[in-house]
Amino acid sequence: MITPYTLRLLAYAVVIVGLIKIIIARLQSPLAKLPGPKYTSFTSLVLKYKELTHGRRVYVHDLHQKYGPVVRLSPNEVSYATVDAAKEIYLSGGSGYDKTPFYTLFTQFGTRTLFSTLPRADHSYMKRYLADRYANTNIMKPEVLNGISNHAKDFLNKCMEKCSSPDGFADVYVHLHCFALDGVTHHLFHPYGTHANVNDKDLRLMQELSYHDSLASNYIIYYVPALTKLVAYLSPPKLSPLSNEYVLKTSAAKDPSAHSLLSKLQSHAKATPSMPPYGVPAECKDHLAAGVDTTGDTLCFLMYQLSLPTPASTRVQSLLHQELVQNPTVPFDQLPYLDAVVKEGLRCFPPIPMSLPRFVPDGGSTIEGYWVPGGTIVSCQAWTLHKDPNVFPQPLEFIPERWLDEDKEAVTERNRWSFAFSVGGRGCLGRHLAIAEMKTLLREVYSQCRTTLSPHMTGDMQMEDQIIATRPKDQTCKLVFEKIGQTWALQ
Repeated sequence: MITPYTLRLLAYAVVIVGLIKIIIARLQSPLAKLPGPKYTSFTSLVLKYKELTHGRRVYVHDLHQKYGPVVRLSPNEVSYATVDAAKEIYLSGGSGYDKTPFYTLFTQFGTRTLFSTLPRADHSYMKRYLADRYANTNIMKPEVLNGISNHAKDFLNKCMEKCSSPDGFADVYVHLHCFALDGVTHHLFHPYGTHANVNDKDLRLMQELSYHDSLASNYIIYYVPALTKLVAYLSPPKLSPLSNEYVLKTSAAKDPSAHSLLSKLQSHAKATPSMPPYGVPAECKDHLAAGVDTTGDTLCFLMYQLSLPTPASTRVQSLLHQELVQNPTVPFDQLPYLDAVVKEGLRCFPPIPMSLPRFVPDGGSTIEGYWVPGGTIVSCQAWTLHKDPNVFPQPLEFIPERWLDEDKEAVTERNRWSFAFSVGGRGCLGRHLAIAEMKTLLREVYSQCRTTLSPHMTGDMQMEDQIIATRPKDQTCKLVFEKIGQTWALQ
């Protein structure tokens, strides 16, 4: 007869044997040979903790600093920090490896969008009917650029108004996100776009999109779907009634401008009976959400950098001002110093600095000399690629001149390593729009003004990770705008 004591011993033995088998399997895994902390062979808990506490980006970067360009992050995940690895993961075979289920977090109205579609073949089909709206030839049309320019003027007028108030400063975190909202809705929905720097209702829409923190909740739901209801009760998901109402209503509007994304989506929906019921508003909501925080946050970090009370920042502002006032009619894409400032801003403050995970295809792949089996999660992150000292000397310094280096081979190599918008067919579709917005805004401001930090600026501007983007930790950046003449002596 088996006693209760014997049953307990058998249960313990089964658990111990199971653990031993898991340990042996992990030690025999091909990933066990990769550089990285020993514990990453056995558990992903440390990585998950870093993700839940806004620390993944820095954690991964620090591991690369210690272990080199290839780092094991967990029993089934590897990070790379070389341009060749990025080429393999994101470009090979046409559009690179397939996305992981992580991107399911970015579905809208229960519908997969271009960004959240996982297989590359499906993505390629969807991209074909959207890509022309984001092509540089479309972005450079007067009807697009004039809209962006008008919103840049609204931004500067609002900031000057705030600086003339008793407070004497403008919180550009707010007004840059308004500008980004207005820019993206002009592109998506014209003539039904927002004017958040002049309209309080549109301002509230921006605040709904930009001031919520659902990182921990989203990660818990992603890793433990069974806890979805509990998480929703303890930490309700991001609610966006204003933006949902705006997108649903506007997506059904008649006669959008020919250059708009909505025009193309509506035409495609009419010609494609199999398109999901919420296909048009889901795609619009996804582009709307993607276009606000990325551009707004990058511009906020960049203007803060330019406004620091240091000789280096003063010098950059002065050189930028001189180029802009000396070339008032030259198109923004033909101004080399403005281009260098934007490129350096994207290097130091990339819109998506985090890892972009992909699945190694069946059969496995050899990446940076290490074979990894199919199904392994692999990724690169811009934050680390942009800080390789062999490509970017003094990588922690803001030096626009590195993009104007007389050594053309060095500049070409830096461009190869630029990962601000990812690379390949699944790279950021809106990169040309984002660059046009950034250059137009900077031109509007620094052709007329000098910006400095307000004495009231006590907020923390450290980068705080969200899901894949990042933002200033305290979500405030108080600057003083001072109108200046046509010349500004180099200080």
